Amino acid sequence: MSDPGKKYLIVGPSWVGDMVMAQCLFHALKQRNVDCQIDVLAPAWTAALIDRMPEVRRLVPADFQHGKLSIGERIKLGRELRAEGYEQAIVLPNSLKSALVPWLAGVSTRTGFVGEMRYGLLNDHRKLDKSRLPMTVQRFISLGLDPSAAPVAINDITAPKLSSDRDQQWQLRKAHGLDDQRPLLALCPGAEFGSSKKWPAQHYAELVRYYSSEGWQVLLLGSANDIDDCAAINDACENLALSLAGETELTEAIDLIACCNLVISNDSGLMHIAAALQVPLVAIYGSTDPGHTPPLSHNHSIAKIEIDCSPCFERQCPLSHHRCMQDLLPAQVIELAGSLR
Repeated sequence: MSDPGKKYLIVGPSWVGDMVMAQCLFHALKQRNVDCQIDVLAPAWTAALIDRMPEVRRLVPADFQHGKLSIGERIKLGRELRAEGYEQAIVLPNSLKSALVPWLAGVSTRTGFVGEMRYGLLNDHRKLDKSRLPMTVQRFISLGLDPSAAPVAINDITAPKLSSDRDQQWQLRKAHGLDDQRPLLALCPGAEFGSSKKWPAQHYAELVRYYSSEGWQVLLLGSANDIDDCAAINDACENLALSLAGETELTEAIDLIACCNLVISNDSGLMHIAAALQVPLVAIYGSTDPGHTPPLSHNHSIAKIEIDCSPCFERQCPLSHHRCMQDLLPAQVIELAGSLR
């Protein structure tokens, strides 16, 4: 039984999809003790997600330079957080750096998986058994449970649920000239990890042509890193889609996805956002494993073909053929989308 009003500091992930999945841990902690307080230490950009998670009291911005120890900044933040009196820190990333601030803040219980030589920084070490906890979301939740507790079955996990403002949705529709009388499809062709996770541009272009002919409006969503991929899609389909890659903040992308009748996405952060908004979703997997990071919603389909080399979890196809994506045809994805309610 959790202590009444227990104060948690969660060191959150720095990836969009992982932060969405972390909401399952926040919910599990609140489910055990509705009066607990949860603060999340994470990069400032995650406010676009954290602000939509009612379980979290506040975001503690951690804007340390990527790849740097930034020890001075961490010491300063740790000292500032001592006054909060956190009783437990749960460190979701496995890096040594991620465990520094809770230790510097004097948090009495510091929980995390054994990682980069951080035994002195954590005092509640958990050894990760990947066969026992195959899914990222199960691993996150397990850190909030007693070490002897049985893994939470996927069907018993409360799925992430991000809030979205209908007025903001309406404003975005108006700003981008979207017709609310026509169905709206968002395609999310990016993937931060590497090209192996990306379905080919010509396949996405085939979807644009098909859905446009059926009367749909088609959006291409992504960050500035996805501009070239989205341009390649539009080049292959006579600019039938509206590309907003690099033109929206994350919070705007979330509300645009919430407007959609369907999302088709690579295994990416936007895929997890679509699932957390309960939008009908087709999630495309090639080099990665839906058994490890599935969309956590009830209204999705997985598009994946079975070949011997998949999943490889490599940034680029090590065999140079990328068959896991090339051989997954648009007609198969369209059929899966048609089965969604």
